[in-house]
Amino acid sequence: MGDLCGLTLVQATDKLRRGEISSVELTEAFIKKIEGNRKLNAFITETFDVALRQAKQSDAKLCAARASSKNSAASSSSTSVGKLEGAPLGIKDLFCTKGIRTTAGSKILENFVPPYESTVTQNLLDEGAVFLGKTNMDEFAMGSSNITSYYGNVISPIRSTKFPEKDLVPGGSSGGSSAAVAAHMVLAATASDTGGSIRQPASFTGTVGIKPTYGLCSRYGMMALASSLDQAGPIARDVRDAALMLSVMASFDPKDSTSVPRPRTDYLADLTPSKTKGLKVGLPIECFENLSEELSNVMQNNIEILKGLGAEFFDVSLKNLKYALPVYYIIQPAEASSNLARYDGVRYGVRAENARDLSEMYTKTRSEGFGREVRRRIFNGTFVLSKGGYDSYYVTAQKVLQCIQNDFCEAFKRVDVLFLPTTTGGAFGIEEGANMSPIDMYLNDIFTVSVNLAGLPGISVNGGFSSDGLPLGVQFVGQKFSEQRLLNIAGTIEEAHAH
Repeated sequence: MGDLCGLTLVQATDKLRRGEISSVELTEAFIKKIEGNRKLNAFITETFDVALRQAKQSDAKLCAARASSKNSAASSSSTSVGKLEGAPLGIKDLFCTKGIRTTAGSKILENFVPPYESTVTQNLLDEGAVFLGKTNMDEFAMGSSNITSYYGNVISPIRSTKFPEKDLVPGGSSGGSSAAVAAHMVLAATASDTGGSIRQPASFTGTVGIKPTYGLCSRYGMMALASSLDQAGPIARDVRDAALMLSVMASFDPKDSTSVPRPRTDYLADLTPSKTKGLKVGLPIECFENLSEELSNVMQNNIEILKGLGAEFFDVSLKNLKYALPVYYIIQPAEASSNLARYDGVRYGVRAENARDLSEMYTKTRSEGFGREVRRRIFNGTFVLSKGGYDSYYVTAQKVLQCIQNDFCEAFKRVDVLFLPTTTGGAFGIEEGANMSPIDMYLNDIFTVSVNLAGLPGISVNGGFSSDGLPLGVQFVGQKFSEQRLLNIAGTIEEAHAH
């Protein structure tokens, strides 16, 4: 049968439909893979019993559909087979899953079991997906390394050729999802991106991550970090798999007031790599300053690939890009401090014991339940929303935010997409990350946060490797709802590197 875990999502779903493999044997293969890779700490909660039950149900549907197809050339029963029928996936522990523990990587939600399903995970279930477990993450998605998780850091399956003994970070906050995909523990995984938490881990692990347009995927049931920035999306092994995942995850949701009413799109069916002749690609000059020599070479190599296929390149300026990081770290903590106020020990989650009164119970619960990074951002966010900080910081940040958005609008009057690095380099060591200052850690998001501030879609695909063999992601950014174009151009890069 070969290595079942080596199949891509598209390959696996095709084999499942044809009856060449069963969902149960596929699920069992991934369970063994997860058990053999527990040292990576990619999962907070494993749901093997749930997965096997779902796999059996999928096998019954697939078998019935094949039997019906044989008996009737015009069978309509095949519509009951979902696009992901029988496919084992990982779910970032930020998405509420009914009856399955959901922690957001935090002690304060250590024993929280949601009574409802997030819209994104419900969409996956409706299409027959199998849930292997909840993937590890930075606490409440606050981090760029997966070091801040209460359940321990995730170790990347990627190794440096120069220092193979060194454990590397898988990126964050969706590090568990990126590590699980890269290590072939799942076919694909859900993730979320507030300031780069899909694209940055995809870059570090050589996978594909797409951050959709704000409002394309519902935020209902996705634990909020910064409501105006959060967006769900997939991390997958290749562009075709990412297209299939996004087709299922994205939908209009009346339960989410920020959800955009758009018809659902089959991104996989419309995927046409190499369709780049005449494509106008913008190079933000601010993103190409002070790059390392090897990252600069990787960027130039991919530029030459696209030029050879007929793309045209133009220098563009995002003159306010230098303010994106400080603006982000005003707006995001402000919204986080508001969103996380609900975790007080009264309604759900951990409650501190031996408190003398309600006020002390609040203080103890939040001090003991939240980790250092979460507490830091709550303090910062509360300050910028305070009487003394609101006008000086928050209002000013909102004004600069509009300037950043205007820069993107002006750039897209001249070009179709923007091309820039995803990160400043390859993955760093876990020990290095633990010793980084907060500012140095925040700088990991320097090329990604502006896309969230503007509400635009962005995709990271592997563009090459560093001198020590680590993946270096390249990023394409498009106008709102241009996900198909981004998938097409990312597929072009992927195909070029495969040959």
